[in-house]
Amino acid sequence: MSLKDRLGQPQHVESITSLRASNSSALRSAPTATDAIRSVRERAQESLFARLGARLYDPTLTADQLHTMVTAELQWLFENGDLPLSETERSQLVESVTQDVMGYGPIESMLADPAITEIMVNGNENIFVERSGQLEPTMSRFVSDEHLRRVIDRIVSAVGRRIDESSPMVDARLPDGSRVNAIVPPLAVDGPSLTIRKFSQRPFSVDDLIGFGTLTPRIADFIEACVEAKVSILVSGGTGSGKTTLLNVVSDYIPSTERLVSIEDSVELRLKQSNIVRLESRPANIEGEGEVTIRHLVRNALRMRPDRIIVGEVRGSEALDMLQAMNTGHEGSLTTLHANSPRDALSRLETMVLMAGMELPLTAVREQIASAVDLLVHTMRLSDGSRRVISITDVSGMEGDIIQLNDLFAFDFGAGRDDEGRYQGSIHPTGLRPSFTEKLENAGIHLPMEVFGIQANGKRRSS
Repeated sequence: MSLKDRLGQPQHVESITSLRASNSSALRSAPTATDAIRSVRERAQESLFARLGARLYDPTLTADQLHTMVTAELQWLFENGDLPLSETERSQLVESVTQDVMGYGPIESMLADPAITEIMVNGNENIFVERSGQLEPTMSRFVSDEHLRRVIDRIVSAVGRRIDESSPMVDARLPDGSRVNAIVPPLAVDGPSLTIRKFSQRPFSVDDLIGFGTLTPRIADFIEACVEAKVSILVSGGTGSGKTTLLNVVSDYIPSTERLVSIEDSVELRLKQSNIVRLESRPANIEGEGEVTIRHLVRNALRMRPDRIIVGEVRGSEALDMLQAMNTGHEGSLTTLHANSPRDALSRLETMVLMAGMELPLTAVREQIASAVDLLVHTMRLSDGSRRVISITDVSGMEGDIIQLNDLFAFDFGAGRDDEGRYQGSIHPTGLRPSFTEKLENAGIHLPMEVFGIQANGKRRSS
């Protein structure tokens, strides 16, 4: 009998259920020293919030003044409250509570941990983090939903945004550029939710991506040549697949002699050029007025004499304006979008163009796309947690009503995995030349055919 069959037997199910129940009961009935300290800490925080109230968010107070005030109030609580702590424990508690009140609470240490790449807060009691591409729970928690809401308010107010019942969703960023999304009741049924995608303190370079296995040196050289030759590139991939990181690295190849305009919902890109204007969209105010969308910014960017436009991500009708910019003298522009494959990326782009309400025939939309986009770079977060470029696809034009796509490079999934479950494959040339080879040559860039897996005699080289 197989393990699955044995576990399916009633007696096994009952024994397993009984064991789980007894273990759970034992855990509940055995409070630990950590639980006691947490209880005292929570009581101190609640008392502090009750005594200080709105003064904790007084904009006229400096950080030093606020720290002094919080420390003094905590000392008063220790002297007048029932908090059985030693001097050492009091000192540690002051530091911990001050961090919670003035900083980001229990996620403060997670933000400082370089091994953590994402933080997910599902209500005040459930906090998960991502390490090496894998999710894991933590023992940390917020004191209450109100405590979590205070941290969310602190984050979003720093970038001039708000979150409340009338506007219960918000995208924001931390001072280091880390991406923040928050959603609160009534939309979030189980309490406020906070998601933070951390950015490295030091922006990743192409050498870093090669070291991670995201790229190969050959692919890096090819992309550099494409950027210098003003090949318009669309980076596609799923959530958390490394699109923004790759776009940052690709943008490093843009010559410093060119003028750039970057457009984002919330500024995340770390562009190093000096002649650059960074634009950020703005939500409507409490009266429902003053909204500035990505589409508004793309249109305005065309009047700013850009050599290239970089859109952090196209999500809607701004796709039409982006395509028109690429087709009217702004070649070499860059953007990203969410998609499961290169073909899906173009399908999504078609849908977003139609969202502009121009009632264009589908054939005309596809001709715009085929003319504007030269190259699709598709990224994926694999099941082993690694982020890889899995295909580089040439948009070679139209054949009938269909946009023709040709993979120039593709990931070798057939190489299997090692003993630790990591993919051993890498991205290899397919033996096809890009349709924009002439554009490369006109820019003075002559890539050897071996880059594409083609021998000097014109034959395809086996990879």
